Amino acid sequence: MILNTTHSNTEHKEIIADLVGSSFSLVQKLTMNGVDSKQMIIDKVSPNLQSIMNAVSDHNYGNIELRPKGILIRINKRLKQFTWVIPYYHLVIYKINGSSIHAQGKFVHFRADKTFKENKTFFDKLIDEKVKYDMLYAMPQGL
Repeated sequence: MILNTTHSNTEHKEIIADLVGSSFSLVQKLTMNGVDSKQMIIDKVSPNLQSIMNAVSDHNYGNIELRPKGILIRINKRLKQFTWVIPYYHLVIYKINGSSIHAQGKFVHFRADKTFKENKTFFDKLIDEKVKYDMLYAMPQGL
């Protein structure tokens, strides 16, 4: 689900909290060494996300925020901000020449550059959180 989060909206906050949970507490953020990635350059997006990207040849930037049950990808388009809400059970990550995040029939590919390399520990944390979530709902073996 993509939301225009340029301005604060209680309805959007409720939708985000229902899908991926509320943001982590300050103590949790400190123990996790942060829950936000640095801004990364977006290389490509799926055709159904093209409308929220800059039309000119400007760079498109985005960052990722971890939530207890999913992630938020924030994409900046000029003075507007759009948030793609992705629950962990929809999330698929490919690491090819950067990182490509797929969910709900859409994708965002982040460029493999200096800022992407600085986010390596963040992506490791993201994968760990997804694995923890998947283990909570894993089917018992041997049935």
